[in-house]
Amino acid sequence: MASERFEEIAETFEFLEDWEDRYRHVIELGKAMEPLPEAMRVPATKVDGCASQVWIMPRIEGQGPEAHFDFQGESDAMIVRGLIAVLHALYGGLTVTEVLAVDPRAELARLGLNDHLSAQRSNGLRAMVERIRLLAAEVRG
Repeated sequence: MASERFEEIAETFEFLEDWEDRYRHVIELGKAMEPLPEAMRVPATKVDGCASQVWIMPRIEGQGPEAHFDFQGESDAMIVRGLIAVLHALYGGLTVTEVLAVDPRAELARLGLNDHLSAQRSNGLRAMVERIRLLAAEVRG
């Protein structure tokens, strides 16, 4: 159930055999993201459980199960900013019902991230996914 943008990332990862190249690609994805304005980097948007500073600001269009989910994110760590970009490709533009139907563990496993991130980064990625799913669940009602 991955989006076309996420499929493109997965295809690129298949093409890039070296993990250094994959890390560089993730960092480039993060650099290409629109920055989250300083005014939105507040405790209400901060993601707990990340070693780095991470903020996720939801942007919801509509109400209930068919509301469309999107978000902006930011981190003070380049690799984490890239992981936010990967999550944006996975979840951005889906309905909140679709967000909750995504199997993030399986989708992210396709990229091999589980095997190549440090324990702290893996925990942070899980915390970001949990935050996104919680936001979607609140909107769905």
